Amino acid sequence: MDNLNQIMERHIENGSYPCLEWKVKINDSIEKGTAGFLNIDKKNKINHNSIYRIWSMTKPIISVAIAILEEKKIISFNDPINKFLPQFNNLTVLKKIDGDLNETEDLKIMPRIKDLLLHTSGFTYNFAINNLAKEYDKFKLFYSGDTTLEEEIDLLSKLPLLFQPGKKWHYSVSTDILGRIIEIAYKKSLRKALQELIFIPVGMTDTDFGISKDNINRLVESYEYDANEKKLTEIKYGNQKISNYSYPTDKHLTYARGGHGLFSSFEDYFLFADMLLTGKTQNGKKILSNSSLNNMVKNHIDKNLLPLEIKTFGNNLNSRNDLEPYGWGLGFRVMLDIDKNNKLGSSGEFGWSGAASTFFLVDKKNNLTALLMTQVFNSDMKARDDLFNYIYKKV
Repeated sequence: MDNLNQIMERHIENGSYPCLEWKVKINDSIEKGTAGFLNIDKKNKINHNSIYRIWSMTKPIISVAIAILEEKKIISFNDPINKFLPQFNNLTVLKKIDGDLNETEDLKIMPRIKDLLLHTSGFTYNFAINNLAKEYDKFKLFYSGDTTLEEEIDLLSKLPLLFQPGKKWHYSVSTDILGRIIEIAYKKSLRKALQELIFIPVGMTDTDFGISKDNINRLVESYEYDANEKKLTEIKYGNQKISNYSYPTDKHLTYARGGHGLFSSFEDYFLFADMLLTGKTQNGKKILSNSSLNNMVKNHIDKNLLPLEIKTFGNNLNSRNDLEPYGWGLGFRVMLDIDKNNKLGSSGEFGWSGAASTFFLVDKKNNLTALLMTQVFNSDMKARDDLFNYIYKKV
């Protein structure tokens, strides 16, 4: 079997990825490496521990912060969202998911914090395939780099829900709402809350809603993969694309989001992912109790809501549904059925990924943490698949 360096180098050689950075830790054994470029035009070679826009890998960090507040009894997972956000008091629900936005019905049950964690709340995303998603796009929800999180949540509260809470699993802006709830419940900005609750105790010195001038040279350039031309291109913007979301480097004090927005270095995010094995940092400081952590990383989705799937506007709907083997915990995908994953994996393996093809997994049974970083939209996902296959043919 080829070693991991050879496997990853091939993806750079065939032009599918600008760069790759990886690390696999199984017990005390570590494999790590880098390949490719910070910028493919300038041919600046990537160095270990570069900085990335982590997109939706922001979500697990927000979810852990919510769990910490639940442990501290500052919030409850069963709290309705209007306890903290009264602007949602007048929420309505579409009568039909594919129906007219003016045809709504009364909300039966207010979404809870748990619904936000589970993505069963009824919100959607701009890139989803429904009329409400088109309205998100029209309103340019979360697109600006100059608005506050509070302003975006206020705008969101004026739109209906896609479905009654708890009736479906639908990936959405729910985690952005969690970010705003953290600000209100913890009585500090989201940036300050994350620093105090997670970044400082875990040792994540390079993770923030921006990058200092001293570190901007470590930032990896982002690209888009053109499957027809089989090459990397500049990012294309257009209707209902996630790349429409602004991701500013220099708005540390004003810009914050819950579903995306964080920058992180490779080693910072690995520290976070590795902490999720036990709930403790490398020096033994407790971030989450075992009971809280185990509750977060078990499936909470009813069988009648499975399989999970994220259908996105403009993508090939006949492509593989890589969530089919998984359920969902309180902020993480959770492996349920390895038979649906070519018999590869481990029951209970959990993690998440980001729009620019970042990916991590944690496997408590095998004492395993793995992280893959790059910056490419619409990638072929083969690097992630190769990493996963390599790991589970080895353990």
